[in-house]
Amino acid sequence: MSTHPPSPVPIAPSPVLSGDARSDFDLTESELHACLDLAAGIKSSPKSYSRALDGMVVSLLFEKPSLRTRITFEVAAKQLGGDSILYTGPIGGREPVKDVARNLERWTSMIVARTFSQTTVDELAAWSSSPVINALSDLYHPCQALADMLTLREHWGGFDGRTLAFVGDGNNVAHSLMLDCARLGVNFTCITPPGYEPSMEILAAARRFAAATGAAIRSTDSLEVGLAGANAVYTDVWASMGQEHEAAERARLFASYQVNAALMSMAAPGALFMHCLPAHREEETTDEVMESPVSVIFDQAENRLHAQKSLMLMLACGDKKD
Repeated sequence: MSTHPPSPVPIAPSPVLSGDARSDFDLTESELHACLDLAAGIKSSPKSYSRALDGMVVSLLFEKPSLRTRITFEVAAKQLGGDSILYTGPIGGREPVKDVARNLERWTSMIVARTFSQTTVDELAAWSSSPVINALSDLYHPCQALADMLTLREHWGGFDGRTLAFVGDGNNVAHSLMLDCARLGVNFTCITPPGYEPSMEILAAARRFAAATGAAIRSTDSLEVGLAGANAVYTDVWASMGQEHEAAERARLFASYQVNAALMSMAAPGALFMHCLPAHREEETTDEVMESPVSVIFDQAENRLHAQKSLMLMLACGDKKD
């Protein structure tokens, strides 16, 4: 067996990871597998990639607060031999987004955008000749999903026959997870209160991907149906950033969907517990579950670093001019 770490596979011609299944900018099934393979190689041999982004500077545009996303992208750029610069505040507030994009492409090699709206990410990508990474929008959280798939592969050893159940709001994390599960052949069930289902358009796109891999992609309001046979149970906050005014009403409607010991017992024996963090302990999940032996929440957080390094390398490789 070769001991050489994997080399980046170029992502081309795509300049952006939007997470948007309706565009040409999403990772293909083969690119997704390659990204996970490279992430595993980086994790096992980080020094082999310590000069991979030598001389490159990454723009971090953050409209929303962040711990994991900001720190992991900053650390990733530095550990790959590059650097990053952070801008916080509205994107396109003082000048049009198309002008922001065309300024940044002159100074930096890549744009990472954490935005309130997917349209901001799409507009940056449309006007920038440098790669654009969606670090979170209202519709998608593709970098989180990449880290989650890496975490599941590490714990499961593979994806065949496995099922991931997402419990709570059919939000941006749920959307990216279902798209990745569909392309990797992982069965996915989104379990939500009535009225909080994932986007029907994104669900339909995931099912089109799943037609090629054999994955079952479902949406239901039944905990019993959705959790049966689940090998991992995933939850997220009930009210995301920008939805704080709905928090009280959501807390009432989502109360029976709290991931606690009783709910975990409805899944397959030994099912993993997952959360993208930050968590509201004793709301969407309990401290008991978060601190239990089946919790992999900090493996997920660590793997944000490795998955994002992999993505940055693949995009940088694909963006090189002959």
